[in-house]
Amino acid sequence: MMKKAAVWLTGCRMGGAADTETDEELFRRFLGGDEGALASLIERCGDSMTVYICARIGDMQEAEDLMLDAFSRVCAKKPRFGDGGFRPYLYRTARNLALRYSAKNRLCRHFGFDDMAFEPEGGEPPEHTAQAREQNRLLRLCMDRLNPDYREALYLVYFESLTHDEAAAVMGKGRRQVDNLVCRGKKALRALLESEGITDAQYI
Repeated sequence: MMKKAAVWLTGCRMGGAADTETDEELFRRFLGGDEGALASLIERCGDSMTVYICARIGDMQEAEDLMLDAFSRVCAKKPRFGDGGFRPYLYRTARNLALRYSAKNRLCRHFGFDDMAFEPEGGEPPEHTAQAREQNRLLRLCMDRLNPDYREALYLVYFESLTHDEAAAVMGKGRRQVDNLVCRGKKALRALLESEGITDAQYI
């Protein structure tokens, strides 16, 4: 998770998957009978979507189940997607499932990072690992202080690399609303990071 956390600290967006096939192309292959394409989609999107759901419900095991349920529902409906349409639809489905789960279990919870750990990857020098852990700790601390809508918009745009239009589709908001959430969220996060001693202007 360290690379994803580093996105916040550099203001850069994550790259795509190693292969060149889009989500939509993989889903079309699945609709054509290629079960391996579905496995590739789950491998590509499953972990990050589970983390996203967990941020809503606070239970990683239940989040994994809801992630698979979201895939099952999308596969059962077999919608047709244009370019860039698959992931917003999938995440919107997952978000709806998480909201229903929260309502059913009477959870009073906003989008948060309480149960999400951003750990450095192995193979790095110890001093870099320690620095990354401290940066990630401060990042999570500051993120948890943000307005929940700011957190979710920033997460979708910077962790999941969704466009503002795609994030709007997931959150059920207009593009201008997401523009404002991201802008205000970055401003608020920058101020919080600076209060924790991260003052470099390139951050966020």
